[in-house]
Amino acid sequence: MHNFSGSYLSDDVNFLVKLINVKETSLADKEKAIQTGKAHYSEMISKEYLPTSEYLDLFEHLTEINGKQMAEAIYVIASHINDTQPDEITLVSLLRAGTPVGVLLKRTLEKHFNRDVKHYSVSIVRDRGIDTNALDYILNEDKRKGSGFVFVDGWTAKGVITRELKHYVAKYNKDRGTCVSDKLVVLSDIGGTADVTASYDDYAIPSGILNSTVSGLVSRSIWNEQIGDKDFHGVIYYKEFEDQDRTLLFVDKIMGLMPDIEVALSTNSVSEYSCSNPETAKEQHKSLMEYVHALMETYGETDINMVKPGIAEATRVMLRRIPKALHIKDTSKGDIAHLIRLAKDKDIPVIIDEEMPLNAAAVISNVRD
Repeated sequence: MHNFSGSYLSDDVNFLVKLINVKETSLADKEKAIQTGKAHYSEMISKEYLPTSEYLDLFEHLTEINGKQMAEAIYVIASHINDTQPDEITLVSLLRAGTPVGVLLKRTLEKHFNRDVKHYSVSIVRDRGIDTNALDYILNEDKRKGSGFVFVDGWTAKGVITRELKHYVAKYNKDRGTCVSDKLVVLSDIGGTADVTASYDDYAIPSGILNSTVSGLVSRSIWNEQIGDKDFHGVIYYKEFEDQDRTLLFVDKIMGLMPDIEVALSTNSVSEYSCSNPETAKEQHKSLMEYVHALMETYGETDINMVKPGIAEATRVMLRRIPKALHIKDTSKGDIAHLIRLAKDKDIPVIIDEEMPLNAAAVISNVRD
């Protein structure tokens, strides 16, 4: 289907997805199926629970302490897009983490830069690729120019999705004879692999610590037997969560900060932070991967997918996987309070490592045996 915006405003985003119903898989069964290779993670989904009131308080607090940094990052990247895309702008966010960022970029480009922008949210699946039917729709049905594409995500970590995006867009262009841009922009590039970022800092992006209730009530993407050759990738819409939805409240909160951000950022400061620095990115990626491999050695793990570096990826593990351990740099840092709370709730050990190059990392439990 198309013209579906989840719980966002209809003008905010067009999710190119197929709405499906899926039998939920228990966390334990899902984890074992993934690790033993019996099923790909995209074929299954576990039950999503509403956050507790205590966890919601942490989300609200995080929005207060990091909302300005997120808003500044949005404005900086919007400024870069405005400067480098003189013609058509087509934002293609990678659902689900990229969707709130795409919505905020669209609104900022329209309101503060007077640009006409289209925003689509499409699925990309590790090891399986991007939704080519969605790309076909954008190019052929809506007649958008491939040169105007800007892919949007929340952050990078080990760089897996960046590599998937680059590889599968190149394959798509070769197969279709198209010239779709593979430019990727993110708010936080701790993996040093994005084309454009506002920061290399490992900070908690507020929209990254909740699930569907801050992302349009849409699940992560699903690619199972219900998805035919001509279908978009699938999602669940959590209608039952509508009365607890924070999606538009969050977007409006961040957008409310933009007038002050616009005044505060000079042209020089915007241009200084709007483009990735190749040397910084290279060093960032090197130090991150050295740490990931060190953790793998510590835990006797041979699968790199079992180590998730950065606050955002660690949060995903704590919410959606079976964690073995949580490593954090500093317990006093305000934007990892939610991780400590999740670890306490799940009785997961928290290891303090003041020398780690990030603020958090999670290790997934080995259930293969």
